[in-house]
Amino acid sequence: MNKVVSGADEAVAGIPDGATVMMGGFGLCGIPEELIAALRWRGTRGLTVISNNAGVDNFGIGLLLETRQVKKMISTYVGENRLFERQVLTGELEIELVPQGTFAERIRAGGAGIGAFFTPTGAGTIVAEGKETREIEGRTYVLEKPLRADFAFVKAWRGDRMGNLIYRMTARNFNPLMAAAGQTTIAEVEELVEPGDLDPNFIHTPGVYVQKILQGGKYEKRIERRTVRS
Repeated sequence: MNKVVSGADEAVAGIPDGATVMMGGFGLCGIPEELIAALRWRGTRGLTVISNNAGVDNFGIGLLLETRQVKKMISTYVGENRLFERQVLTGELEIELVPQGTFAERIRAGGAGIGAFFTPTGAGTIVAEGKETREIEGRTYVLEKPLRADFAFVKAWRGDRMGNLIYRMTARNFNPLMAAAGQTTIAEVEELVEPGDLDPNFIHTPGVYVQKILQGGKYEKRIERRTVRS
């Protein structure tokens, strides 16, 4: 099955206002740059975005925050985005902060069809407020529910026309988990190849999880904060 679309604009055309969208990446590494830009251009609003972080000012998810297209963020770390901070403090943006390991496991559970799971992370803190807790072998655990999304945006290094994906090094991060947890998964890749060109032993996301795939252009691949010796 050929799942290739002409570009990011076509890929996001069916995303309605109010949709929940997972966006892969860690910091600015492995983020779906072209899909984010296309969603900004279309002006889709009222979005709930599930992403490890909120990008930075003027890049990544920060572009959607600039245009006030995001209603709620479910994230783990948001400290690099001043606009995000201002919108949260003024009540423009709703935020659900999740411990990073719990965040990853909630997404994995969503893709695996797991109804809920117990974790000791967050027990005795505000993270546990309003959630079921249980004593297991003398330790307090918190019940966490899975995360799923209407759409998942992922960025891969190579992919074929059937949607099989390979991520490169650190850019792998949350992308494979989100690819499995999205009802409709859209993948942008740096290299688009023919079926059979990928070694099946190295495929990270099987094509069964991907509904649309597109080849991106030249990626900026910014670094959040470059540190060098003086």
